[in-house]
Amino acid sequence: MKTNHAQVEINDLRDLIQLCEQMGELKRVKAEVDWNLELCHIAKRNEEQNGPALIFENVKGYKTPVLTSVFMKPKHVAMVFNMPLQSTIFDLAKKWISITEKGGIPPKLVSNGPVMENIKTGDDVNLYEFPVPKYFPKDGGRYFGTSVCLITKDPETGFVNLGTYRMEMLDEKSLGALILKGKDADITMKKYQARNELMPAAAVIGGDPRLFFLSACSIPYGVSEYDIAGALRGKPVEVIESDLTGLPIPAHAEIVAEGFIDPNPENYRDEGPFGEYTGYYSKGRMPRPWLDVKRILHRNNPIFWGTTVGRPPTTNVLIHSLAKTAALWEQLNQMKIPGIQSVYFHPAAGRFWAVISVKQMYPGHARQAGLAAFATVVGNYGMKGVIVVDDDIRADDWDRVMWALSVRYNPVEDTEIIKKGRSTALDPSLPMGNRHICSRILMDATIPYEWEDKPELVEMDEDMMKRVNERWSEFGID
Repeated sequence: MKTNHAQVEINDLRDLIQLCEQMGELKRVKAEVDWNLELCHIAKRNEEQNGPALIFENVKGYKTPVLTSVFMKPKHVAMVFNMPLQSTIFDLAKKWISITEKGGIPPKLVSNGPVMENIKTGDDVNLYEFPVPKYFPKDGGRYFGTSVCLITKDPETGFVNLGTYRMEMLDEKSLGALILKGKDADITMKKYQARNELMPAAAVIGGDPRLFFLSACSIPYGVSEYDIAGALRGKPVEVIESDLTGLPIPAHAEIVAEGFIDPNPENYRDEGPFGEYTGYYSKGRMPRPWLDVKRILHRNNPIFWGTTVGRPPTTNVLIHSLAKTAALWEQLNQMKIPGIQSVYFHPAAGRFWAVISVKQMYPGHARQAGLAAFATVVGNYGMKGVIVVDDDIRADDWDRVMWALSVRYNPVEDTEIIKKGRSTALDPSLPMGNRHICSRILMDATIPYEWEDKPELVEMDEDMMKRVNERWSEFGID
């Protein structure tokens, strides 16, 4: 399958910007724009109009440009995957799986890279030198980390994790981080706490955009996002071993703030609230871990990358849709659940609802697929609903999924309720202060395998359909 856009190898954020501009998918905003709310409100209106990626070149008080609204459309992601621009999330996830099933490619250690062009320590460390936006009116502050990868390293195994956690700029040398219970950085942080040691960490903006996809994904602990990114690239990600933290830093990142996180809850600082991907504000200001920034690295003329988050449509939801679709599909395959045809998280559904298409091979097969989804790394955290459909429906064909719920789903027989599951603290459907446990529902919208007398599906006559297709141009419809 040939792509229908120019073949540009994307190794970093600048390559992606160049290709988006080349394809008419990027606009440069030259008018002065305030980082305080105005930038976000322009980006949000643009996103709701399905607009292009934006670079704000004249942010009030700053020379550094801000990139937003990239990955608003599947075609933006297709550029990174070297796929046709008309590719769907389903197509992209399928390619993701086909590549990563062959195994990861570990990062390559290099001695230098563009991110080392500027090194600032001591009194020169000042996060306010970057045009960090304040996104929403009731946000607790300016958020440095929206399109960010936080790098941490397991002190026992050496496992390197990249995770996306919102990061508020508390002052010129401090970044508050929402590291929720059970997330990879939290698991690692508890190990440092047990050792009574500070946790080295680095907040990375820019570099290979695939890293941001993966850091926002739910990947099993012990599997490094660097390795999967290498597989998706077809070659290793170049990293520099930091002489400050010992962490592998992407050599082509735009901006890196590195230092240490004190894992002792007694030393946490207040952070939040923030307008989250759920479309609601998170719980008010609370003590949370924070990164004590000891050094800033950045390229010459760096580009700051941010996302609006908030209620869909946003950049964030599309990335979550692709990352979680691919991850759940791959994890079901790893569990050896047979017959999985396709998986899909609708962008507006966030992490909460998935659809699975399965070719049934035995009684109870559809229930097995649905229940297995809740047991995966992706499904175990926050997912509250799974809809299972037969193999004649693609999981991303929402019209057909709704049809299946209408004509193949009997609520009293085809519903499974799970009363206790692991939730996310950001789920606004749960009461404030009690968001660690949620209920779950499995909706089996398949025709039971064991039925001998199955309803007869209305099908087109194959010979007539072939004849119609052959004569299609005669009808003057297209």
